[in-house]
Amino acid sequence: MIGLLLDYLQRLYRGTQEGWNRFWFRGTDPATLGLIRILTGWMLVYTHLVWTLGLDRFLGPDAMLLPEYVQEFHGSSWAWSYLFWIESPTVLMVAHSLALIVFVAFMIGFQTRWTGILSFLITVAYINRTVHGLFGLDQINGFLALYLAIGPCGAAYSLDRWLAQRRQGEKLPIQKSVGANVSIRLIQLHMCVVYLFAALGKLQGETWWTGEALWGALANYEYQTIDMTWTAHYPMLIDFMTHMTVFWEISYCVLIWPKLTRPLVILMAIPLHLGIAFGMGMITFGCIMLIANLAFVSPWLIRRTIEGGLLRRPLDTLPPTEIGESVH
Repeated sequence: MIGLLLDYLQRLYRGTQEGWNRFWFRGTDPATLGLIRILTGWMLVYTHLVWTLGLDRFLGPDAMLLPEYVQEFHGSSWAWSYLFWIESPTVLMVAHSLALIVFVAFMIGFQTRWTGILSFLITVAYINRTVHGLFGLDQINGFLALYLAIGPCGAAYSLDRWLAQRRQGEKLPIQKSVGANVSIRLIQLHMCVVYLFAALGKLQGETWWTGEALWGALANYEYQTIDMTWTAHYPMLIDFMTHMTVFWEISYCVLIWPKLTRPLVILMAIPLHLGIAFGMGMITFGCIMLIANLAFVSPWLIRRTIEGGLLRRPLDTLPPTEIGESVH
């Protein structure tokens, strides 16, 4: 009996170890990471470009929220930002312009290893300085920038790769990377945490149980892009959408992993976040959430969609350069 127990424990340990290594340390095609870099870079450019319209009012030494008040707001928590040290409007404009240049370089994939790290640091600096304008969009921008900086996000669909091919005089083969897989896994796990806690937060509100919560959002003219008040004539539709939103969010971290249910979960994300974007006026937030959900789209599908043909997986990949193959 003890022998059977020890044999079971050994097999359980080996299986857990092998599963852990397969999850984190199998090489993957960086195509998905490259596409997320382009779209996240575009979002970083846009969301920081809008600060230019009122740069001094929001970020200057005499801004609406003074640097010392922001630091007091952060309290004992360490909140770094080089924007705290800038006192000249001219220097602020120069620093802001350089930040936008870095974001553009990161988006197109130029010197991606360095521009990726700089993009993350700049994003954190703006978040810590502009606490009066901090929303979920900025937080998603922040963790995507971090995970993209960790992995080789410039290994696909980038100016870096195009320049490397020009130097070689031929098309470079696709190389799978453990680093790309680690970055993708971090995004995937973070998205599961985001949706799980979003659902648990909703379940603390009575209107999410009664099915009335979405009506409160749709009837708020302040956030409307499209008038959705016509749904008041269909209370059962509002109830259904309210409960489906909670069910989808709370089940996301479970149903997104099996191959059979993953397409359904991702497809459900599209109308949900487009509804947030255009029905509630939060277009940029809806877009960044869809961009983050791309982490669950297989790289072979990304390549076939962008490069043409959806009927077969790409055959022009090298054996993994580090460990194993990609599994998504």
